[in-house]
Amino acid sequence: MSDSSPSDADGTDDGADDAAVIERSRRHPEAFAEVFRRHAPDVKRYVTRRLGRDAAEDVVAETFLAAFRQRDRYDLARRDARPWLYGIATNLVGRYVRDEVRQLRAVQRGGGDPVSESFADRSDERVSAQAHGRRLAGALASLPEGHRDALLLVAWGGLTYPEVAAALGVRVGTVRSRVSRARRRLRRELGEISPTLFVREETVHG
Repeated sequence: MSDSSPSDADGTDDGADDAAVIERSRRHPEAFAEVFRRHAPDVKRYVTRRLGRDAAEDVVAETFLAAFRQRDRYDLARRDARPWLYGIATNLVGRYVRDEVRQLRAVQRGGGDPVSESFADRSDERVSAQAHGRRLAGALASLPEGHRDALLLVAWGGLTYPEVAAALGVRVGTVRSRVSRARRRLRRELGEISPTLFVREETVHG
């Protein structure tokens, strides 16, 4: 019996969750392109913000190549592949930790954030946002790597605490502790500037 489905006709799996697409890709490798289509733009924004555009291209390509190679080991009980993909990307970012700190220091010295430099529309708001962003970049650069990973997966990756735990392979309590300590340190170093201007508070802890 053929395992064809309505999605086979046009090569897409718009109605399937990520786990179903990955399962199908084990038999039809070309189906994995749907995972890339769904998640590559968000992963790229996250990595670009951490490393800058040049390194991000390589890291995103490596992330999805690694995911493709590991798809036979993917836990199909996890219907959403985002934590898995962000976990791979974050591990790869760890190889570029010097580049990440250099990127943050460049923003601190006055360079624009490659993702959010057009955050504000009015010129006065943009100047204020950039000034605050420079201080935030310096504070982020000073964080321990594990704390920065947890915080930025929440703030820039948009993951919940349980999703961050899955991405990093740690307990949810560890994520809460790392994020809490990172936020306390940011507040201490930023003084009157609320880190939530650029690092949103997590409201869904799961």
